[in-house]
Amino acid sequence: MQLYLIRHGIAADREKYQGNDEERPLIAAGIQKTEKVALRLREIGIRFDLISTSPLVRAYQTAEILLKNDLSDRLETFSPLAPDGDFQQWLSFYLEGGYNDGAKAIAMVGHQPDLANWAELLIWGSLGDRLVLKKAGIIGLELPRQETPLANSSLFLLTSPKWLF
Repeated sequence: MQLYLIRHGIAADREKYQGNDEERPLIAAGIQKTEKVALRLREIGIRFDLISTSPLVRAYQTAEILLKNDLSDRLETFSPLAPDGDFQQWLSFYLEGGYNDGAKAIAMVGHQPDLANWAELLIWGSLGDRLVLKKAGIIGLELPRQETPLANSSLFLLTSPKWLF
């Protein structure tokens, strides 16, 4: 299965939303850049069986842009994708057949450093601050079906949005 880890687009300044970070929306530049990324993904034939997103506004808006651009028919909120989310909860979900419907490609929209950390765990089995995911950037991983993806996944894509358009 291919797993695409997608960071949310450019959001409003933290200072304006102190104490209410969950509500920070995408700004116009964030919407525009995410739209360009979505259009490019569609042009190169990417399609997701599911878009799973953090419940925070900026991530959900990013996921909606992907959905609106016909990259999937399904969008679900998944709380472990919130900042400081529980990787182990997602890993258990995966190992217990959470995508048992034969999914070939899943998008997970979330936050930095969590998505990069998850990718490091899936590739190397440990954290090392080796990967950085830019806003609206993408990490693509190939996950094995028959064994744990932890330290057994392959990186096939690591790109900032500027390389997509």
